[in-house]
Amino acid sequence: MFTKSTAFYDAIYSFKNYEKETQRLVELIRERKRAPGVQLLDVACGTGSHAGFLRQHYEVQGLDLDQNMLEIARARFPEIRFHHGNMLDFDLGRTFDVVACLFSSIGYLKSSTELERTIENFARHLSPGGVVIVEPWLRRENFREGVISGLFVDRPDLKIARMARGWLEGDVSRFIFHYMVGTADGIDYFTETHDLTMFSREQYLAAFEMAGLSTSWDEPGLMGRGLVIGTKPR
Repeated sequence: MFTKSTAFYDAIYSFKNYEKETQRLVELIRERKRAPGVQLLDVACGTGSHAGFLRQHYEVQGLDLDQNMLEIARARFPEIRFHHGNMLDFDLGRTFDVVACLFSSIGYLKSSTELERTIENFARHLSPGGVVIVEPWLRRENFREGVISGLFVDRPDLKIARMARGWLEGDVSRFIFHYMVGTADGIDYFTETHDLTMFSREQYLAAFEMAGLSTSWDEPGLMGRGLVIGTKPR
């Protein structure tokens, strides 16, 4: 996944409006949450950009598999507790009123079995009346094979060009990202390969329902990819 690009992650994704996305999340949570508490777990939290805004409304903790991402998150938000763990099988020994997994991180799971295990784990960490919110990766009907994407960062002290072409391998969308990064230390070139599984809407809904969650689908979502929302019975 992210290797050498971790140090530039926030610059690369600076186009995202995390504050606006958080406002939308808060609205959805208010509509569906029946648990009285305000404990929120941000799974696959990355460098903590959502967590930084979510802490204005909830008592937030974060979890991620990437230690380098966690180092950045902890430096940015020392008041937030960040855990190292895999969404498949982490065990924090407690429950939360909200469990969120955003920006399509769920797509890095490799099979429907892993998806079911992960949602079951989210539900296990959820208080009665609590809410699970997952932002899916693209679905097959939304994927355009062979399209070349380009993303550029132009700052006085940092220049980045990232290009990629995606293609299908079964249910997996594969991207090889090509980076050219310019800093005061020089210009560097490297690549990263990202494989994301394109689960169907039906697979997401089935995984939530198997975990005992009352489930709905919000089609607009945060950035056009939808949201799967499940509430745990009280």
